[in-house]
Amino acid sequence: MFKGRSITLKHIMIDGQKHIGLHFKSDKVIQALVERLPNICWSGQLGMYHLTNTKANLNMIFNTFRGEVWINGNYFFDSSKSRNTDSPKNVEWYRKRMLKENFKRCPAEYLDKLELRKYADNTVKTYVHHFECFINHFHDMEPKDLTENEIREYLKILVRKSRSHSYINQSVNSIKFYYEVVMGMPNRFYTIERPRKQKQLPKVLSQQEIKKLIACTNNIKHKCIVSLLYSAGLRRSELLNLKIGDVDGKRMLITVKGAKGNKDRITVLSPTLLRELRTYIKEYKPETYLFEGPWNKPYTASSVLKIVANAAQKAGIQKKVTPHMLRHSFATHLLEDGTDLRHIQLLLGHNSTKTTEIYTHVAETSFKGVKDLLS
Repeated sequence: MFKGRSITLKHIMIDGQKHIGLHFKSDKVIQALVERLPNICWSGQLGMYHLTNTKANLNMIFNTFRGEVWINGNYFFDSSKSRNTDSPKNVEWYRKRMLKENFKRCPAEYLDKLELRKYADNTVKTYVHHFECFINHFHDMEPKDLTENEIREYLKILVRKSRSHSYINQSVNSIKFYYEVVMGMPNRFYTIERPRKQKQLPKVLSQQEIKKLIACTNNIKHKCIVSLLYSAGLRRSELLNLKIGDVDGKRMLITVKGAKGNKDRITVLSPTLLRELRTYIKEYKPETYLFEGPWNKPYTASSVLKIVANAAQKAGIQKKVTPHMLRHSFATHLLEDGTDLRHIQLLLGHNSTKTTEIYTHVAETSFKGVKDLLS
């Protein structure tokens, strides 16, 4: 029927207007059918034919190729659902910020989409920052007028500034979000290259270093924070969002709500930590969040970072210690103690065991059976 013939629909912009791109390998039958389409145009820059993006033209394309050519609409039709259907995030702060004169602010429709999709606060902050850097680099141009060439030019500048792989990827994500989600053009910039992913091993502490770290905290509150990061394998943001009711002392479990990817999960509660948490709660009397700052507001991320760094300095640990290193250490030590990789995956909230497998590269048990070639 189709005899291997296929044509792929693409979202493209021509002179500021949305067009339907027709991408296909050289084929006489497809070429003849394409040339029958009224008002069809060729773009040498993009290497494809295109038509104005209208419902009538889209229907005409399907009618023309029906029964002769397979139409691939995966890059054209956005089949992804909104990430959340519950209440939106509050991004009003970004709308009311005081900015420098002539600084282009993130478009209102961009913020609306972030709000409606209920992206995590850190993701909103990252996307807004990177997209504003991008649009202010091309201050005299409107975002809708920018092409793949300008985006590549901007990414090259980031490379020359020695920005990290993660930083560049975040920039790409923020830019694609505008054109594909806000402007409604899925996979428009499908040819934009991303930096090759760095494969860095997680940095971990030994169990002895962990014990020293906890022993060198200033008070019971700080001790509970460091102990919880390690013994439950929590991310810093997860710890800050924990509420008193999330700690179940009867089942010895901790419920982590709205974690990375807006997923809930269950992790373990250490009996030793439970006793210390009860002492801490009696002394500090938190009202809503498990760890609160002044006026019962949530504890800040920078405060947790300082607690861990100060405790590491007191403990005489020479390497730079971060809250996330405690999560890495939790997973590595469980693996060394024989815990099944699948179980560790669930405790960490990873989507795949492939993500968790990285800890096999740093676990001591992975190397104990290796023969000493110098003996």
